[in-house]
Amino acid sequence: MSASLHAVHKLYQYRKAISTRPYGARGKKLIRCELCLLAQTYCTCQSRRQLVSDNAFLLIMYDDEVLKPSNSGRLIADLIPDTHAYIWSRTQANRKMLALIQDPRYQAFVIFPGEYAYTDQTVVSELDPSRLDSTKKPLFIMLDGSWREAIKMFRKSPYLHDLPLLSFTPETVAKYGLRKGSRDFQLGTAEVAVLALAASGERRNAEALSIWFELFISASMFSRSRQSNKDLGPLKKLSDAFKQKSDFNTAG
Repeated sequence: MSASLHAVHKLYQYRKAISTRPYGARGKKLIRCELCLLAQTYCTCQSRRQLVSDNAFLLIMYDDEVLKPSNSGRLIADLIPDTHAYIWSRTQANRKMLALIQDPRYQAFVIFPGEYAYTDQTVVSELDPSRLDSTKKPLFIMLDGSWREAIKMFRKSPYLHDLPLLSFTPETVAKYGLRKGSRDFQLGTAEVAVLALAASGERRNAEALSIWFELFISASMFSRSRQSNKDLGPLKKLSDAFKQKSDFNTAG
């Protein structure tokens, strides 16, 4: 377990510092951990550990998304060391973020449904290692917000329109057994990252993130229940499963 702050933790601290009033999240009276944002009773930080991965992630977050305890994008940064996070701006894109996208060490992919692709924008549904530049690390760009916010971010960010889209099909989603929203691609941010890791060949990292997401959801539900403190067995089972899955590939 690494106690160091990752990109989403730092962005949370920054966004909180510039807020003029406290964010009114559901369960705002809970005493929360400042890192995982779960109720302190069900904090998962002691189980957090970063993995070895040949992938990178860039989370472009809609305004106050980073303040939401329900946000699952932070779970990616919990496990994948090379994760970056920035707040989206319609009028002025962050220069460091643009430099990251253009960094020759990375091959950037925007994870977004292919039906929204612009003319001549490449759309792929899987990553073929034989067709990737072996000298570059995949950089998965994720638009983190509600579905309506994600569409807005994509349409009003011209720097994303020349990048290839990685678009997962309903068959891919079903194959991995992830929960779906009202549309086949409407998944939580962490769930989409699971698909990206699996598509890149990091199946065990994908499985570790999937379990970490399940632990997050379960701990969130325990926080909302007045009776849940009677039996923490389900949380311990998930925590043990995550440790077992991540033991093979832990960084540091």
